[in-house]
Amino acid sequence: MKERIDAHHHVWDLSVRDQGWITGPAMQSLRRTFSLAHLRPLAVGNGVTATVLVQTIPVAEETPELLALADDGAGLVAGVVGWVDLTAADVAERIAALQAGPAGHRLVGIRHPVQDEPDPDWLIRPAVLRGLRAVTTAGLAYDLLTLPHQLSAATSAVRSVPELRFILDHGSKPPIRSGETEPWVTEIRRLAASANVACKLSGLVTEADWENWTVRALRPYADVLLHAFGPRRLMFGSDWPVCLLAATYGQVVAAAEELTAELSDAERAEVCSGTARSWYRLGVASRTLTDS
Repeated sequence: MKERIDAHHHVWDLSVRDQGWITGPAMQSLRRTFSLAHLRPLAVGNGVTATVLVQTIPVAEETPELLALADDGAGLVAGVVGWVDLTAADVAERIAALQAGPAGHRLVGIRHPVQDEPDPDWLIRPAVLRGLRAVTTAGLAYDLLTLPHQLSAATSAVRSVPELRFILDHGSKPPIRSGETEPWVTEIRRLAASANVACKLSGLVTEADWENWTVRALRPYADVLLHAFGPRRLMFGSDWPVCLLAATYGQVVAAAEELTAELSDAERAEVCSGTARSWYRLGVASRTLTDS
């Protein structure tokens, strides 16, 4: 069977910890618990064979919890992208403790919500660059969660730490709703010129008009990502459950398939699974998940 890896999704339990970023009436549908049990039938129904579980809030307690969930995930979660304070003096020791802890082998990457940082140059602060080098030493990838105006600093960071595998989340959230393309296109091409950065074909539906988005509206932005990074540096992600603001899990999968329909079978295989497997160094094998 064709392998499909969902390289970007979340879970959260509001009885354990609030998700303070879920605010305002438009986001209320996300103010409930989303678990792996909720995701599993959706993944199985859409041919997903493995996933990457990604952090949501910058608190140290969340990552061990996600690792434990992944270890109990009955084969669904192949890896976890967690959080550590990159600016901490002992960041290397904190990463090592996560890797040495229960289910530490599931840790495949680190992420910080740079999009929430008021300083557009946060990624190139000396303390942050030191933290990124610690991620490199640990053998992990680093997820870039940025907005378009932060892409210039992201490019500088990628060039400053060339040994680190960077993975750009959601194409840095292009302005699909407005239909604008610049300076996003120019900055994406500058970033993609560095060979140590890949990108996720994810999160596009929630950057479009939630009620009236179409694949046609997404295509110009997806094409920029495809041409800039190429199939071997582009990976599919659902961004579930955030995607539910605009689309069902199945609709996101179908949109990705339509957006990559003109690729060869080998190129589609890279976007579906190969890129995620190699960039996150996932030790997963093709298998059929069951809805149980």
